[in-house]
Amino acid sequence: MSDGDDQTGSPLPVTIDTTKPHEARFYDYWLGGADNYPVDRMLGDRIAAHVPTIRTMVRHNRAFLGRAVRYAITELGITQFLDIGTGLPTARNTHEVAQEVDPAARVVYVDKDPLVLAHARALMASTREGKTAFIHADLHDPESILTSPALADTIDLDRPVAITLTMIMMYFRDSDDPHGIIARLLATVPSGSSLTISHPTADFNPTATAEAAQACERAGITMVPRTRAEIENLFAGTEIVEPGVVTLEDWHPELAEESLYEVDPDAGPAWIWAGVGRKP
Repeated sequence: MSDGDDQTGSPLPVTIDTTKPHEARFYDYWLGGADNYPVDRMLGDRIAAHVPTIRTMVRHNRAFLGRAVRYAITELGITQFLDIGTGLPTARNTHEVAQEVDPAARVVYVDKDPLVLAHARALMASTREGKTAFIHADLHDPESILTSPALADTIDLDRPVAITLTMIMMYFRDSDDPHGIIARLLATVPSGSSLTISHPTADFNPTATAEAAQACERAGITMVPRTRAEIENLFAGTEIVEPGVVTLEDWHPELAEESLYEVDPDAGPAWIWAGVGRKP
């Protein structure tokens, strides 16, 4: 195994602030990870008080990511991945799934959390045939990602790329221009590239979702649930592949592998819409 590359020349803070919750860390807490702090667990528990099945939902999301990676390689012929908002390294990271299918697959991870940066080199290794890299950047500034030397050194932008935005666009208000940010990413990659999105919604339980979002806002974290139609609109510039934008567990379940995370079969549908679009 050869270590991947990281990109540390970012203007983002590199000091870990344990006094404020962070998206990557309370997500890690829900997945049963150890890379989180009391303030993250406190917010995670507050959200879970309104959405008791949140831990099952994030496990469904992790499983969806794996299926989307396998689909990109086996059905779309894409072996390069730009995984933005990757979160803390855990079991079944994008490069692990991709390089099992194609050892030459290449993956660039992007996250703004300095704790993810601290773990990037140690935990994001690669096969000899493939390559991984990490960019410490914030999607609010897509140019910081697209102009990074780590991106150019790892991914051939003349070949299709799978852009992965799982559970990240809810941190963008409409005033942040999420459509413009996604359009900028898509403009950089060629025809045949793909866009993977998963996004929480209030469509199933508006009251509980609103209360969970308010808990995030009170903690200083933006949380914007969107309707199915609004999430479909995020795929502008692509053709959404079958079965369309559906709940996590309904997206190509035939591609599932044995999950490393226990999922409660009686928890009901995840309150998260997901899909994959293909750039024509």
